[in-house]
Amino acid sequence: MRTGIIAQKLGMSRVFTDDGSHVPVTVLKLDSCQVVDVRTQDRDGYTAVQLGSGEAKVKNVSKAERGHFAKAKVAPKKTVAEFRVSADALLEVGAEISADHFIAGQYVDVTGTSIGKGFAGAMKRHNFGGLRASHGVSISHRSHGSTGNSQDPGKVFKGKKMAGHMGDRRVTTQNLEVVAADAENGLLMIKGAIPGSKGGWVFVRDAVKRALPEGVPFPAGLKAGEAAPAEAEASEEKDA
Repeated sequence: MRTGIIAQKLGMSRVFTDDGSHVPVTVLKLDSCQVVDVRTQDRDGYTAVQLGSGEAKVKNVSKAERGHFAKAKVAPKKTVAEFRVSADALLEVGAEISADHFIAGQYVDVTGTSIGKGFAGAMKRHNFGGLRASHGVSISHRSHGSTGNSQDPGKVFKGKKMAGHMGDRRVTTQNLEVVAADAENGLLMIKGAIPGSKGGWVFVRDAVKRALPEGVPFPAGLKAGEAAPAEAEASEEKDA
C-alpha cells in the first residue's frame, strides 16, 4: 500500500484525445509535497507517512510546528496529513513526491472539503420532490412534509432528512481516472469533478476498489535526484 499525496485544486479544464474528443479534467498542483515524518511499527504501533505541502510563512506557524519542521529539515508547510502505508512503502524524511507518483489510466480516490452552500431546504439538500402544486397546498410547496408519527413513537428520529446546513464537509469521490501527469510542472489532471473549491487542499490516494496497474512507481514517485529507500539499498549493493 503506497502513500497518497496532498495537492491543491486549481480548477477545471479539458484535454483533447487523439480522436479529437475532449475530456473534462480537474487540474491539481503539487506544491513541495514532502515527507515530514514517518510512523514505524516498533515505535508507533503502525506504519504511515506524514506529508506536508505548500510553503507557509514562519510567523504563521506555531513554535511547536516550527520545531517539528526543523527536525525534518524542511520548510514550514501550510497543511500536513498522514497516510497509512505498508512497511515496505515507507519513505525517507525530506523526500519530495512528484506528480508522476500516479500514471495515466490509473484510478484514484480523492478526498476534499465540499463547497459550503449555507442553509438549504429539503428539496435542494436531499433532492425531495416537494408537495403538490395545487389541491389544497398553500405556501408550503417546497417543504419536506411530515417528519414523524404521532403518539407512537412521538418523536422525530435522529438523522431524519430535513432542511439544514448543506456542504462544507469531508467528501471522498472514488474511482476517478488519471488523464495525465505533468511531473515537470507538478500538475495532475483527473477526469471529472472532485470535491472542494478552487485553491482548496485535497488528498489523492490509489483507488481501494481497483487493482494497481503495472508501471506504477513503488514505493513512490519521487522528484529527480531522490531515490526511494529500496532503490538506494539496491544501488549500494550493486556498487559493493
